[in-house]
Amino acid sequence: METPAEIDFQGFESSESVRQAVAAHIAALEQRCGRLTACRVVLKGPGQHHRTGGLYEVHIRLTMPEGREVDVQRTAPADKRHADLAFAINDAFKRARRRLQDQVRRMQGLVKTHEIQPTGTVTRLGDDEFGFLQSADGREIYFHQNSVLDGAFSRLRVGTRVAFTEEMGEKGPQASTVRLLGKHGLR
Repeated sequence: METPAEIDFQGFESSESVRQAVAAHIAALEQRCGRLTACRVVLKGPGQHHRTGGLYEVHIRLTMPEGREVDVQRTAPADKRHADLAFAINDAFKRARRRLQDQVRRMQGLVKTHEIQPTGTVTRLGDDEFGFLQSADGREIYFHQNSVLDGAFSRLRVGTRVAFTEEMGEKGPQASTVRLLGKHGLR
């Protein structure tokens, strides 16, 4: 880490054993990720509030290169296991590890992104083997009955909303996969 980790005790006396436990968790995160630039841990002692009284809170803020941060801000609501400081610390660092792993995956481009499939409306149907749909941008696109998923060509009507995958055919754009939208393809 570029800056030393900060460990702040609020509402109870600091303890060297707790500092060492937190430092071990931080070292494990740093070993797993290796990209931490700063870390701040705030340990809040049991409060007197009727809902969260007697429970410890652990807040963790990890800073990564390029100003990215991972925050673990709140304790699960009224989880009685957080009356044990060791459990509260372990639980918070487990959540921090998961969030840190997610952030690292995003930075490495390993998170799946789902393409939004274009939608359209059936405008014409031919003699039980082809049809045309109008895309959201107003273009007319050809499709063949074999391109309609689940053998649903017979359920298509003019005005049926569909999702499709477009590709270039011999005579221009065509829908290679057509899927009915909504209940029974009607919307």
